[in-house]
Amino acid sequence: MTNKDLADLIFPEIKHDISYYDEIYKPRDLKEGEKVTRFAPSPTGFIHLGGFFQALIDYVLAKNSNGLFYLRNEDTDQKREIKEATKLIMDTLKHYDIMPDEYEFDGKIVGKYGPYVQSERKEIYHTFIKYLIEIGRAYPCFCTKEDLEKKRKQQEERKFRTGYYGIWSHCRKLSLEEQIEKIKAGEKYVIRFKSLGNFENKFKFDDLVKGRLELPENDEDFVIMKSDNGLPTYHLAHVVDDYLMKTTHVVRGEEWLSSLPKHLELFKAFGMKIPKYIHTPLLVKKEENSVRKISKRKDPEATMTYYHEKGYPTLAVIEALMTIINSNYEEWHTANPDKGFTDFQYSPKKMSSSGAFFDLEKLDNISRNIISKMKAADVYDALYTWAKQYDEEFKKLLEKYKEYSICLFNIEREQKKPRKDFVNFSDIKNQVWYMYDELFEKKEKEYHFQKITDKDEIQKICNTYMAKYYHEKDDKDTWFNKIKELCDELGYASNMKEYKENPDHFKGNVADVSTVLRVAITTLSMTPDLYEIMKLLGKERIQKRIRILNS
Repeated sequence: MTNKDLADLIFPEIKHDISYYDEIYKPRDLKEGEKVTRFAPSPTGFIHLGGFFQALIDYVLAKNSNGLFYLRNEDTDQKREIKEATKLIMDTLKHYDIMPDEYEFDGKIVGKYGPYVQSERKEIYHTFIKYLIEIGRAYPCFCTKEDLEKKRKQQEERKFRTGYYGIWSHCRKLSLEEQIEKIKAGEKYVIRFKSLGNFENKFKFDDLVKGRLELPENDEDFVIMKSDNGLPTYHLAHVVDDYLMKTTHVVRGEEWLSSLPKHLELFKAFGMKIPKYIHTPLLVKKEENSVRKISKRKDPEATMTYYHEKGYPTLAVIEALMTIINSNYEEWHTANPDKGFTDFQYSPKKMSSSGAFFDLEKLDNISRNIISKMKAADVYDALYTWAKQYDEEFKKLLEKYKEYSICLFNIEREQKKPRKDFVNFSDIKNQVWYMYDELFEKKEKEYHFQKITDKDEIQKICNTYMAKYYHEKDDKDTWFNKIKELCDELGYASNMKEYKENPDHFKGNVADVSTVLRVAITTLSMTPDLYEIMKLLGKERIQKRIRILNS
């Protein structure tokens, strides 16, 4: 009996060897320095912030070098697979306009290095696993869950490392005859990689973020093919795929560092060139006086749908992540305001090697800046797109009052220092509700008057202004001069300097009177430019609101 006899028994359908795939997956036509990166999520749920963080790095690396970015769906864990997840992944990449150059979706394959879905590559994996068996670097393992659990308990009791290695790798000791006999008898098995490493030995490895690492050799005979569906584990599949798809740089979370010795040993067993590795830090957040990992279970911001639902501009989310991808990004962006994020040259060395702090407050500030620089019509379009999905009532109002809404969003926008009221698109309705009669009339109103609170005095100010001083066609200077005239008539200081010198001579000042008018028509003491608000509302609507106040 030979290893080939065992390999043929397990994989009788595989007739070619691994060199067959070298003919199919030829080297890519790359110029010097061009990088090939991949986003390789598992379709087991919503795409999370950490995954998108890595995808963004993949995208920037590829674009920086005029290289290529592809999507590979790693769906070997089919028990946890969610059917809609692949669509969610593609929708997210499309939404943020970081589309891969090669991908497989909805029956369509773009690129020559597919299939890009791992469950469709079973024959490829079987060929490589068969090769490992033939050269004596893999074997069938018949240990049951109960057997493995018993070993684990024994290891813990005796203070050994847990795992399938050394004296604990029972099936490694079986003869070829025993292995073949068990397979022919119908016993269930997995395929394990046969490690040649020694855990006591250390080796050096250069990670592009972490720098020079010293890691223990792998000595575990880890599973490379499952028993239930014949699909490989991540360990085997990613090694084979990154080799065949000619990935130059593997970007993944630092939680995979402990598995790196396994993967490097696999690459060497196959005689494959090892790609560069970028192990990204965990995304963390502040919680009171401590810092912890962002959790899919605890934190709504951990999933990318959160940012869509909130209506953050896509560029705001990207910019916020870029600031933690490289520490010098903000400085570069300030110096190059007209350039896009892909113009920035990403350097793994300038990435935090420990936790990457993701700050929602910083995202809010970035988002405010981006929205403040948008044209009013663009704000309208983006808001309408958001409202179509998340706010039917507001969507209808935006449809009904399109030009009016654009004028509203243009208040204090086209100036040297535009207003930065809007954090995201879900925030806008809460900021401007009083400008839509349908929202104003149904809202339970609380009037936030400041210094002037006497109801009769408020009525007098409003009624006198509307009767004697309001005119729809006044320009801003004329409008403000009339407010001053109103102050002089009713005993308020129209000149702030005079008021400060002799406050006891006046009931109040021009700011107090303006606040009364502002609150009377909006209920709020803080709003954008009052003149622009009154100009948009018009006489009839202002009078109606004053009547509501007086009632």
